Amino acid sequence: MLSREDVVEIVALHRRGWSVSAIARHTGRDRKTVRAWLRGERDREARRTPSPLEPFRGYIAQRLADDPHLDATVLLRELRPLGFERSYPTLTRELRRLGLRPACEVCKRGGHRLTIELVHEPGEELQLDWLELSETPWGEPAYVLVGALSHSGRIRAVLSEGEDFARLVAALDGVLRRLGGTARCWRTDRMSTIVEPGSSRLRAEAAELAKHYGVTVAVCPPRRAQRKGVVEAAIRYLQRSWWRTADARTPAAAQASLDRWCVEVADQRRRDRLTVAALAAAEPLLPLPPVAYPAELQVERAVSASALVAFEGNRYSVPPSLAGQTVSVLARLGEPTLRVVSAAGVLVATHRRLPAGAGQIARPGADRAALEQAVLAAFTTRAPCARKPNRPPSADALTLAAAVIPEALVEPELPSLQAYAALAAAR
Repeated sequence: MLSREDVVEIVALHRRGWSVSAIARHTGRDRKTVRAWLRGERDREARRTPSPLEPFRGYIAQRLADDPHLDATVLLRELRPLGFERSYPTLTRELRRLGLRPACEVCKRGGHRLTIELVHEPGEELQLDWLELSETPWGEPAYVLVGALSHSGRIRAVLSEGEDFARLVAALDGVLRRLGGTARCWRTDRMSTIVEPGSSRLRAEAAELAKHYGVTVAVCPPRRAQRKGVVEAAIRYLQRSWWRTADARTPAAAQASLDRWCVEVADQRRRDRLTVAALAAAEPLLPLPPVAYPAELQVERAVSASALVAFEGNRYSVPPSLAGQTVSVLARLGEPTLRVVSAAGVLVATHRRLPAGAGQIARPGADRAALEQAVLAAFTTRAPCARKPNRPPSADALTLAAAVIPEALVEPELPSLQAYAALAAAR
């Protein structure tokens, strides 16, 4: 029995003018078999052959009517005692060919889900969703907030270190600045940073965020992710077209590459007779406030040996005594400064915030002088210690050790032979 791929190849070669013998040599089949398939004799024979599921058709139909999601492996296990001796691929092929599996009305398994295109007015809706990148060239997971205008399809995205509310606000403001404005409505799924868990109510901070930008927030109903199909398609497109081939070794390089891709590739897609860029240019977007919503970013960082902490692609100095410790970096969005707080909650440094991804070092003169003084104080010209000396415990150490030994572990002193001789002489 030839597979469908073999039959397609035989017919294609025959249409190119190959002889039956040449096709048989190329495919490794007998000439009679090739000739029979070219004449259509095997097709008629296949149509005349009844399905091996015919004796069990009633049982299969009833089982799949009771449970449209029944696995074919379970069905095969139930058919074995009834006399079905064919293989699992035969079972699945015949189930598809005969159309025995009914469509589930909830998830449409076994059929196609009906859908309809929604008409979005220009500037009406911006759809938002997260893309998680679990494996990155720089070794840390990354999260990409993707925003897509529902009318034009313009895509803008910002990389982030996490999905908490402060990072959501920072990434969202970056998306809006790259779009040049905001739509009147934001549509999202049921993000825990936007919606109260177990309800459809916005969180208080999310409502304040929407009020800051002058928009409304529309939350998709449960298990209806296709309602924000524009951004879902944008995420799939971004993964295939940009991330799969992006050559970026740092988050800053990845963000720069993503920004170029959005302008040079995604904006040049055709929409009817116009490009996405031309459609987006005509969208009336709302103006943005001069500063971002004042959410506060808080991240923990380890202080390096040179008394520096990393934040947003830059490094900021702290007192040398904190080297090797963990500190918290606090930065409120829209403010030009950031603060560094020790583990005890003490403010240890305040710096002017550098441009993200600039790769610069912020180290004032006072911090530089303190670091140089600490380095010079630790510097010595003494020769290194011997690696293999013999230094048994000293007398002072043994005395101190004897003082801490429990009395129960002290062995009693045994009398000497001279003491026994003196005792005998006295008697």
